[in-house]
Amino acid sequence: MESAGVFVGQLLRFAWLQTRCCVFAAALLGGMAASTLLPPLPVARYDLLLVYGVLLTGAGLLLGWETRRELAVVAVCHLLGLAFELVKVRVGAWSYPEPALTKVAGVPLYGGFMYAAVGSYVCRSWRLMRLTMSGYRARATAVLAVGLYGNFLSHHWLPDLRWPLGALLLAVTAGAWVHFGIGERRYRMPLGLAFTLIGFFLWLAENIATYLGAWTYPYQAHGWEPVSVSKWASWALLISVTFVISAFDAGTDTGTGTGTGTGGATRRAAAPGTPGAAA
Repeated sequence: MESAGVFVGQLLRFAWLQTRCCVFAAALLGGMAASTLLPPLPVARYDLLLVYGVLLTGAGLLLGWETRRELAVVAVCHLLGLAFELVKVRVGAWSYPEPALTKVAGVPLYGGFMYAAVGSYVCRSWRLMRLTMSGYRARATAVLAVGLYGNFLSHHWLPDLRWPLGALLLAVTAGAWVHFGIGERRYRMPLGLAFTLIGFFLWLAENIATYLGAWTYPYQAHGWEPVSVSKWASWALLISVTFVISAFDAGTDTGTGTGTGTGGATRRAAAPGTPGAAA
């Protein structure tokens, strides 16, 4: 058992690591907040946020927030997020009410950066916390992640299978552990719990983003209201998509489902640099 002093020290180190992992997301939310304070400009706010997102991505690469390989993962998350947004806005799940030149089918192109921020968090966590896996059933988890992503798009026309798919995801991730390092000590957490905790903090971030006018749900049209708690569950399921992409890039063992994936984690730890919504 750790002493109280050691426990508090490790908890503070964990909080600092998590802060570093969230640097892109925090900077993006900070830019959104700052944009609400700007005086009237001839350029639309959504267009400014797109430019800001591009500059932030470039700065992140130069400052070592992401490696080039991680940037590719972040870009995939960005594109998947934009595709997600195009469908959701089309069916009226939420909207972007402000005008912009860089809107496609009602979706401003900056919208993909919110999903990119999630990808950045997962990639940086993998590297900074020296993640490894045990009991990870990579192929089965990937199949269910693809199914969940597709279901969140198709449930507006087809039966909603998120809960059966979610139950299968719980079954597949049972016995899967995420191993992470804080200083010289190693800890582990059930993969399903990791999805749940990340989903909760994404739900909190979504509340902040909608308060800042990043997008608007129909029930927020006449004034901001907290985002439904059900979105927590949606994020907890959707994070599996980002995790699968990042795990594949990290080289996690996909052979037996019981490998630790230490090769990918070691590569990330040695890499240079310091180091969105479902309806």
